[in-house]
Amino acid sequence: MHDRRKSDGPVVPAKPPNKAADAVAEVVEGRGPGKGNAASETRPGRSAGVSVSSGLDRVRQVARKDKDARFTALLHHVTVDRLEAAYRAIRPSAAPGVDGVTWKDYGQDLEENLRDLHARVHRGAYRARPSRRAYIPKADGRQRPLGIAALEDKIVQRAVAEVLNAVYECDFLGFSYGFRPGRRPHDALDALAVAITRRRVNWILDADIRDYFSKLDHSWLEKFLEHRRVLRLIQKWLRAGVIEDGMWSAYDEGTPQGASISTLLANVYLHYVFDLWVHQWRRRRARGEMIVARFADDFVVGFEHRDDAERFLADLRERFAEFNLGLAEEKTRLIEFGRFAAEDRRQRGLPKPETFDFLGFTHACGRTRETGRFALKRVTSKRRLRAKLRAVKTELMQRRHDPIPVQGQWLASVVRGHSNYYAVPGNVDAVAAFHAQAVRHWHRALRRRSQRTRLTWERMHRLDKRWLPADRIKHPWPDVRFDAKTRARSPVR
Repeated sequence: MHDRRKSDGPVVPAKPPNKAADAVAEVVEGRGPGKGNAASETRPGRSAGVSVSSGLDRVRQVARKDKDARFTALLHHVTVDRLEAAYRAIRPSAAPGVDGVTWKDYGQDLEENLRDLHARVHRGAYRARPSRRAYIPKADGRQRPLGIAALEDKIVQRAVAEVLNAVYECDFLGFSYGFRPGRRPHDALDALAVAITRRRVNWILDADIRDYFSKLDHSWLEKFLEHRRVLRLIQKWLRAGVIEDGMWSAYDEGTPQGASISTLLANVYLHYVFDLWVHQWRRRRARGEMIVARFADDFVVGFEHRDDAERFLADLRERFAEFNLGLAEEKTRLIEFGRFAAEDRRQRGLPKPETFDFLGFTHACGRTRETGRFALKRVTSKRRLRAKLRAVKTELMQRRHDPIPVQGQWLASVVRGHSNYYAVPGNVDAVAAFHAQAVRHWHRALRRRSQRTRLTWERMHRLDKRWLPADRIKHPWPDVRFDAKTRARSPVR
């Protein structure tokens, strides 16, 4: 269980995302829509919404069979039951919007409230409220603006997003992973790792879109969304504006980051602006192999040849400019990276290949101890690690007078959450370092409770063992999980 090269749990095979012959290529590179994923039923839960009903199953079947089908009657799928499921998917502790209505307040007369909301939506009397502006710190020290919607807006947005997912999940390409039902950040990380280790990848383009959520062009977005009555709802949310310090301002472009509908709109926008274009560019203009992994506005593209990478980057800038988007130049780099990069650079008298960050992990070229063969190293991003530890230190100081069991339970949830994401094979040392530093911050906070403290490190170690989870790997090797998901039911095996 505690072996650094083993996982705590088994890998359960899943249905392959497309035809067996193209499974690996599609999931890594996106050679076509994720048909298998779209055919499976949406899992219940707060992130994915409620399970799709038979009515939406029929919508999905039509969307899968006829790519040119236009759905102009989707609003009737927003039923009272779907609104109730959307309400229950919202976190009870979620911050209220401008109206101050909480999840608990709305639920006191839930059935009547939902029936009234349903009636207003269908007769066109529903009015979206402005979002409440809030800010959260980013890892680079800047502030990320959020738009906190009113509770009724959250409910309707979740229900509409579920309906639209039934249409667009059949269209989204395999290399798109961000905020999609049944897909997680680790799926994107696994696909990227497998692509780098198995494909002829020698150059990596690490790119990020500047202020993506605030730059979405409303006119283009409305052209991409042609589902009339649903489009009118989306227009209401986009035009509702935002309230900050008591002052209302309009959203001339972009969509409130943090709104339930925003992630779907962002995926639809990039599907047409980026994904389909990349798919065509690779087929028509690339001389060598090319792989792609995208999660929301963060993407990595791998190339076999440098000239392909340079031409792609130049064309990408032109493509984005047409749709009011631009690359964050300080976060966009073309680096030599891959199985043969270290040896090629050594022969040319150059230092080791550079590293790049993707979804919180720093990726580096390494070698196995046993055979000396290429191995992709993935460790926690130092910037993310420092930011998280600063937040833990501040919170522990604020909680230092709480009972120790209360502090221990809170810190255990933080350490467990960090481990659940970052405890991948090869990164257990970084996970252990986070755990150890969190204990040091806890020790310092407890000693600040009183000038006469007698807290020793011997007792601190007992508190650590009593309350905090042990460090161990939580994820399988990338190729094991990737193969299980894409090949487990392949007819050729």
